[in-house]
Amino acid sequence: MRTNPTGRQLRLGAELRKLRERAGMTSTQASRLLGVQQNQISNVEAGRAGVSPERVRTLAYHYDCGNKALIGALSDMASERVRGWWEEYREILPAALLDLAEVEHHATRLRAAVTIHVPGLFQTTDYAREIFRQDVPEMSPPDIEHRVSFRIKRQAVLFRDAPIPYQAIIHEAALRMKFGGPSVTRAQLQHLLDMSEREDVTVRVVPFDAGRLPGSGQSFYYSKGPVPQLDTVHLDQSHGPVFLDSEAQLDKYRVLYDRMEASALSPVESRDFIHKVAQDL
Repeated sequence: MRTNPTGRQLRLGAELRKLRERAGMTSTQASRLLGVQQNQISNVEAGRAGVSPERVRTLAYHYDCGNKALIGALSDMASERVRGWWEEYREILPAALLDLAEVEHHATRLRAAVTIHVPGLFQTTDYAREIFRQDVPEMSPPDIEHRVSFRIKRQAVLFRDAPIPYQAIIHEAALRMKFGGPSVTRAQLQHLLDMSEREDVTVRVVPFDAGRLPGSGQSFYYSKGPVPQLDTVHLDQSHGPVFLDSEAQLDKYRVLYDRMEASALSPVESRDFIHKVAQDL
C-alpha cells in the first residue's frame, strides 16, 4: 500500500474513477467485476494501490469505454515501474514539484504563458537563484540551491534525444524585470535567444503595445498528454504548484492560450524584440 502516491499515480486513479462514474457504476459493483474487495477499488482510485494494465483494460471494457487511445494511455501508466531522476529530491523538495517534473517527462508537448519572469525551462542558474531569493518566507541558502539544481535538471526535457516540443508566450514585462541586476538579466535574455533558435522551441512575445492580455495576466503552464483527456494545467501559486485536469478547466486554458498567442509577435519578430530589450539594458 502506497502512503505517498505520486501525482501520476493519483491521476491514473482519478481517470479510472471518472470512467466508473460515467458508467453509472459503484465501487462495489466494480470490485465484483474483478473479484476483489470494494476497498481495493477505492485504493486504486485514490492512488494508494497499483493496478495492472490487464485490469485497467478489463475495467474499461465493463465501463463501456470505447476510446482505445485513452485505454492504451491508461494501461501504459499502470505498467510504469521505473522511478525518475526527480525521486532523489523526494525528502528535500515539496512533492508537487516532483509531480511537475514527472508531468513534463511524460508530456508530448509543453506550452507556457508567463507575465513576470522567464519560464523555468529557460532560466539560467543565476536568474533562477535570484527568483528563489524573492520567496516569502525567505529560504535558506541550501534550500535555494536545491531548488536551483532541480529547476536546471528539469530543463533536460529540451535536450534529450527526442526533445519535447516547447512553446512559450512571454509578456514584455517579464523581459524587462531585472532579476539579479542588468548583467544577470542580459545573460538570461541571451540564453533565451539561444534557446529560441532550437528546432523544437518556439518563443513569442506579447508586447505592451498589444493593448490586451487575455486571462488578466495569469501565468500558466500547459502539458499535453498522449490523449487530450490526460492533459494537465499547472498554476504556479505562492503556496506551491496547483494542477488542473478537469475537462472544463482544460478547455478554458486551451482557449486562453490560443487567445494569448493571437496577441503575440511572430517568432522572428519576438527574437528581434528580445534582442532590442537586451541592448537597452
